[in-house]
Amino acid sequence: QVQLVESGGGLVQAGDSLRLSCAVSGRTFSSCAMGWFRQAPGKEREFVAAISRAGGYTYYVDSVKGRSTISRDNTKNTVYLHMNNLRPEDTAVYYCAADFDSIYGTSRRTQDYDAWGQGTQVTVSS
Repeated sequence: QVQLVESGGGLVQAGDSLRLSCAVSGRTFSSCAMGWFRQAPGKEREFVAAISRAGGYTYYVDSVKGRSTISRDNTKNTVYLHMNNLRPEDTAVYYCAADFDSIYGTSRRTQDYDAWGQGTQVTVSS
């Protein structure tokens, strides 16, 4: 059974940086494209970033492009999301997700991801 466990969320001030981590177990990590999504109160879950199985391809939603970096360490079965210059509108629960089928991690749709973590709260105060 695949398990994804996020960590690294918290309360920060606008302009601060944060690194989220997601540890994956129960499946060969390098066979999964990985994504980060977020959900703010009263809003739908939205795509934030994705990375291919080998880490060579990355994708971002426009609102975080240039401020965030998704990366992975296949030796540690962990995917990261490093966010800089955080804004109050980045406040949300952040989820990592695994796509078992994609090689390049191109999907931005929640329904294409096969396993999800429980989420970690990120709150950015102004």
